[in-house]
Amino acid sequence: MAPPHGNDTDISGYEFRHSRRAVLAGVAAVGALAAGCTRVATASPSNGGDLLQRLRAQGVVRLGIAGEIPFGYIDRNGRLTGEAPKLAEAVFKRLGVGQVQPVPTEFGSLIPGLNSQQFDVVAAGMYVTPERCAQVIFADPDYQMLDSFVVRKGNPKGLRDYRDVVAKKAKFATGTGYAQIQHAVEAGYKQSDILIVPDQVAGLNAVEAGRVDVFAGTAVTVREVVKKSAKAEGTRPFAPLVGGKPAIDGGAFAFRSAETRLRDAFNVELRKLKKSGELLRILRPFGFTQAEMTDLTAKELCGGGKRG
Repeated sequence: MAPPHGNDTDISGYEFRHSRRAVLAGVAAVGALAAGCTRVATASPSNGGDLLQRLRAQGVVRLGIAGEIPFGYIDRNGRLTGEAPKLAEAVFKRLGVGQVQPVPTEFGSLIPGLNSQQFDVVAAGMYVTPERCAQVIFADPDYQMLDSFVVRKGNPKGLRDYRDVVAKKAKFATGTGYAQIQHAVEAGYKQSDILIVPDQVAGLNAVEAGRVDVFAGTAVTVREVVKKSAKAEGTRPFAPLVGGKPAIDGGAFAFRSAETRLRDAFNVELRKLKKSGELLRILRPFGFTQAEMTDLTAKELCGGGKRG
């Protein structure tokens, strides 16, 4: 699918709400790397925490990842990669921490693992939500995200959003734990009728085989998975309706609540990367485009506020 352009992905004025992408293929592949991981030292809860100082002294930061392509995973050669780990390498190098080390876990265990000192930061492209903001603190988002569909070539049913899926009684699939489950349910699709598959590759296969009419995922995952398909294509990205209003998500790094110094220092370097255009250069190899760049703040997403 061609990258979105023009006003097709203009999100100014949208409201923002929570959701999450599911854990995709790769958790099994990274599980072996978790063996032997020890817990990080307990942080000081006062004065914004001292984790940044300790990371500089030890020269390594442990990243909680969830084996999710393209956000944070181990590749076929056993190397840590993904948009979040690569961004972490750039930011932490600027902060004086020269090495990043993955600590693989399941997506649902990222926040508990962070808060129980199993790693230093969540680097998994995690969506910023009010519920999560009550448990951790977030850097400002490094990307924003819309939804998209995998459909058969030519989009024979004319499926452009979840309302079309409901109105045309399309056979609908999405991934395990995907935010798109709730997006479809909110539009009126019966949850028990949704085909749940492991990941976007399984979703593509289901569409190509005719088992379903549509698979829903994030714009980036859809854009990447259909690139080599002769039978399927991706639809233009769109904002799902949440509470009757267009909504968009933003993904960010998460830190323990006491570590405001580290979060603030991370934000300073992230802003520099955004301003220089370096952020897009880092994320582009993983399928991100200018449409996913954002000036959203964690405060907006944590509070559910509007952008004016």
